[in-house]
Amino acid sequence: MDKRILGSGGLEVSALGFGCMGMSQSFGPNPGDRRQMIDLLRTAVDRGVTLFDTAEVYGPYRNEELVGEALAPVRDQVVIATKFGFAFDEQGRQTGLSSHPDHIRQAVDGSLRRLAVDTIDLLYQHRVDPQVPIEDVAGTVKELVEAGKVRHFGLSEAGVRTIRRAHAVHPIAALQTEYSLWTRDVEDELLPLLRELGVGFVPYSPLGHGFLTGEIRSADDISDEDWRKTNPRFVGENFQRNLRIVDEVQAVADEAGATTAQIALAWLLAQGDDLAPIPGTRRVSRVEENTAADGIELTADQLRRLDNLTPAVGERHDEANLASIEA
Repeated sequence: MDKRILGSGGLEVSALGFGCMGMSQSFGPNPGDRRQMIDLLRTAVDRGVTLFDTAEVYGPYRNEELVGEALAPVRDQVVIATKFGFAFDEQGRQTGLSSHPDHIRQAVDGSLRRLAVDTIDLLYQHRVDPQVPIEDVAGTVKELVEAGKVRHFGLSEAGVRTIRRAHAVHPIAALQTEYSLWTRDVEDELLPLLRELGVGFVPYSPLGHGFLTGEIRSADDISDEDWRKTNPRFVGENFQRNLRIVDEVQAVADEAGATTAQIALAWLLAQGDDLAPIPGTRRVSRVEENTAADGIELTADQLRRLDNLTPAVGERHDEANLASIEA
């Protein structure tokens, strides 16, 4: 698989990474079978994937343990990214945001322990904490880099002003936020800023939470415990209108001899060599399908048609989740 460089610090990753969240939460049944998930992650490595994305809040905690166990035999071949930024009660339940310096240090020590590694390759602030100046956050991560506990610093769902302020304290290797054929608002301000600063970009949900695979044609195709049941783009009239996007991608896929998912990923990879999308899955067949997208070259006409797709209808998250995303 092709390689990408994220940020000015030379962080080398595979063109397609792997988002591990869904193995432990959100998509159901939860968590996934541990043995199968470990085998799946090792299959991804065999297919050339080197970037694996997790977070302390996934599970919570379980996902980091799973990723650490799965990747231990190949630790020197992979880049492990995790995130801090949420507070938890004694029962491990999420209680809000926290990026106070002491909390960051505690979170990193916990992640190192669960991942069973000496150093976190890429450490993200998961959500911007409005109560803590971003300079304090970046300064704390800088100390952790100097201490050898972290290699690279990242932000997730941060706005333009926050990115500039953080980058002035310590170089940001990557920004993570949603980007796909049905979520393209990052093209207005964020992508130009990242390229101005030399910051890499890690798009999550590059397949529109599975919608762009073409296999979800009805709300009945989603289990009741799946969080997408309440996502505005998967509900009611919005669902039906958004199917038109999938149908248009399918037309390009038929022409190219590929799947809709592969076309969606190939389009994203064509947006620049400073991007490394992180699709997730629980199935080996999906890993094989997704990684094959790296070999697809879309024609100029196909790219133009995809660029001109009708935007998705509905907010990308429900109201509660949108509240934690910095504009």
